[in-house]
Amino acid sequence: MYWTLELATKLEDAPWPATKDELIDYATRSGAPLEVLENLQEIEDEGDVYESIEEIWPDYPSKEDFLWDEDEY
Repeated sequence: MYWTLELATKLEDAPWPATKDELIDYATRSGAPLEVLENLQEIEDEGDVYESIEEIWPDYPSKEDFLWDEDEY
C-alpha cells in the first residue's frame, strides 16, 4: 500500500467518520483512481471506524505543514 498526496486528496470529502467499506463505496462512486481502491482494500478490516484520512495515512500533511501565513496577504 502506498499513498501520495494526489491519491489521499481523493478522500478529503469522504463522509468521515467512515468504515473501510464506506470508504471503498465512496471512492467507487466518486470515480477515484484504481490505486485508491487498492490501497483501501489492503487495510486490515477489524470493523474500525476512521475519523479522518490521517488515521489511514499518518503522513498526510496538515495545514501546519505548509508555511503559509494568511495574515501576510
